[in-house]
Amino acid sequence: MKIVLCCSDGMSTSILVKKMQDAAAKRGENFDISAMPVSTLETNAQDADVILLGPQVRYMLKDIQKEFPNKPVEVIAPQDYGMARGDKVLDFALKLAGK
Repeated sequence: MKIVLCCSDGMSTSILVKKMQDAAAKRGENFDISAMPVSTLETNAQDADVILLGPQVRYMLKDIQKEFPNKPVEVIAPQDYGMARGDKVLDFALKLAGK
């Protein structure tokens, strides 16, 4: 499963990606989790199973959902994002993917 996190420039989500990878490893799972700037989604997220937005780009949610109508696209809860709760964000992504 491929999970893409995006924010303004991909920097703030990279910490959360590492925490999510650690949470997946503890569960014995190996997911493709990456961070990228929202400006690169069109080219780099075509094969994503789930797209998660950082709270700072939540205003783009409707546009990104229209761009990717067959993929779950949602905003990460601000408290989980701010505290880098990788396990909670991973659970959220799995729920969105129906896993």
